[in-house]
Amino acid sequence: MPYTTEDGGRLNNFAIEPKVYTADAPTQEQKRNYAIMGVAGALLVGLLVFVAYAVSNAS
Repeated sequence: MPYTTEDGGRLNNFAIEPKVYTADAPTQEQKRNYAIMGVAGALLVGLLVFVAYAVSNAS
């Protein structure tokens, strides 16, 4: 464990930091998949709103 000694003799324990890396740009396939998931999510939310509206006005 990486300990440091502060003034007065107190030990301070720091967490081990993870390695830093740069993110890669998404590929064309990943961009297409993100677009498909976005459309599917928007349709799901629209369907849920429609069902909630239909159920609240039913009777």
